[in-house]
Amino acid sequence: MGLFTLLAGAAPARTTTPREQVIQVPGFADFLAVDGDSVWATNKGRVERWSRRGKLAEVAMARPCGAMTVAYGSLWVADCTALNLHRIDLRTARITATIPTGIANPKGELNVVAGAGSIWLASDAAGAVARIDPATDRVTASIAVDPGTFYLSFGMGALWAVSAAGQSLQKIDPASNTVVHRTALGREPGFLVAGEGAVWVQEQGDGTVARVDPASGDVTGRVKVDATLAYGDIDAGGGKVWLRTTAGQTFVVIDPASLAITARVGAAAGSGALRYTRAGLWTSAHDAHTLSWWKKPLRMGE
Repeated sequence: MGLFTLLAGAAPARTTTPREQVIQVPGFADFLAVDGDSVWATNKGRVERWSRRGKLAEVAMARPCGAMTVAYGSLWVADCTALNLHRIDLRTARITATIPTGIANPKGELNVVAGAGSIWLASDAAGAVARIDPATDRVTASIAVDPGTFYLSFGMGALWAVSAAGQSLQKIDPASNTVVHRTALGREPGFLVAGEGAVWVQEQGDGTVARVDPASGDVTGRVKVDATLAYGDIDAGGGKVWLRTTAGQTFVVIDPASLAITARVGAAAGSGALRYTRAGLWTSAHDAHTLSWWKKPLRMGE
C-alpha cells in the first residue's frame, strides 16, 4: 500500500491517517527540494535547509524563485532578480557558481530540473529552455519552445515543458535538443511531473489533472479535483500522484491507474509546494509561514 491509504470501502474524503508535524518558518517558505532527510525551501532573500528538528543552513541571494532541484552534489536554484541560476554546494551551503541563463518567468512560477546529464531551466518568455552542463557550469544549448513555456519536468527519457499561454505540453528529445511532440492541454496548464508511468499536468483553469501517455503524447484521462487549481504543486512516487491544492484540503492523493482521488488530506493552507519521499511528504504554506512533514503511517488507520 502507498502512503496515506484510506480504509477499504471508504469514500475519497479527508483522511486522518497521516501525522502532520508543523514547523514554523518565518518569512515566505515556498518551493521545496528534498535533500536526504531534510528539505531546501525558497524564502525571502534566501534559501534555507530544514530538517524535522529545525533549520540547518541558510544561503543569501537576491530573490530565489521557482521549483529547485538537487543533483550533482548541489542545489540548483533560479534567481528572479539577477535572472540567473545559482549552484549551491550541499555540504558547505555556499554558492559555487552563478550561471547567466536568463529567466523566462521573473514572477517566479517555473522549474529547474535535472536529467540526461544536464540541468534545464526555462530561460526566455519568447520561447527558450537553457541546457546547462554541470561539469562546466555553462549553458551548452538553447532549445526553441513555445512562447510562455515556464514549467519543466524530466522523466522517461525526455524533458517535458508546459506553455500556459499556448496550452501545450512539449516533449523535448535530449539527444537532439528539439521538440518532437506537442499535446494540447486544457485551460491555464501549470506545474507537471513525469512519473508513475505518465506525465501529469495541472490544468489550473479547469480544476483538473491531465494524464498524458509519454509514448503517444495522448491525453489518456483527467481527474477533476476542484472548480479550479490555482497555483499549488504536483509530484509522483510510491505508486501515487500527489497534488498540493489551495482550497478544501492541503493535498490530494491520486491513483495513477484508476484516476481515483484516494485521499484528501489536511486543512486548506493557501498556496505552497509539495515533495514526496519514501518516508513521508513535505508541504509548505507560505502565507501561514510553515513547513509540514506528513509522516508515513505504520499501518492503516494510524
